[in-house]
Amino acid sequence: MKIAALFLALTSSAAAFAPAQQARTSTAVNMKVDEMPGSTMPFKTFDPLGLATLGSESTLAWFRAAELKHCRVAMLATTGYLVQAAGWHFPGMLSSDVSFASLSAMKPLDAWAAVPEGGKQQIYATILLAEIITEGKGTHYTKGGDLPTIVFPPVNFASTDPEKLKISQDRELNNGRLAMIAIMSFCAAANIPGSVPALVGNPMF
Repeated sequence: MKIAALFLALTSSAAAFAPAQQARTSTAVNMKVDEMPGSTMPFKTFDPLGLATLGSESTLAWFRAAELKHCRVAMLATTGYLVQAAGWHFPGMLSSDVSFASLSAMKPLDAWAAVPEGGKQQIYATILLAEIITEGKGTHYTKGGDLPTIVFPPVNFASTDPEKLKISQDRELNNGRLAMIAIMSFCAAANIPGSVPALVGNPMF
């Protein structure tokens, strides 16, 4: 179940911005903010700090790529937190002295702290490798190239129809924004008692 949940999270976020054969998802350097994917109601252009006006059009493309990456990470983090809280886990041992079952019995943040240092370093190395691959592939998105795609697994469910592709991109960004709020709330509730009233009394926080 945990494997399936993480795979679905990966593939769903890969679908919207993966380059399709006919519908390219490159960053148009002359695109206005309110025309970009993710500009939807009820806050069509929510930018109270005016960040979209900072720097050049390449800066705006970098902001969009950063948001997209953070959206995907947040969706994975939220899914992982909920899977952990539900008690689902891999069978067997994570290391010679740490079992997946023992980690599943802990709160998610405590479980991360219990992961052996070697395991954490492997996770960091995998993240670094994915970042290098996405940043070094083809024309960079700050120069009009494709926005970052998912590296593991390299799947593509993007529609070739521009209208359907735009809807998928809007959904991914909006779901990712909600996931960023969710995982920040989870972390706040776990570290600052009473900071999230809706989660007070939950044993996983």
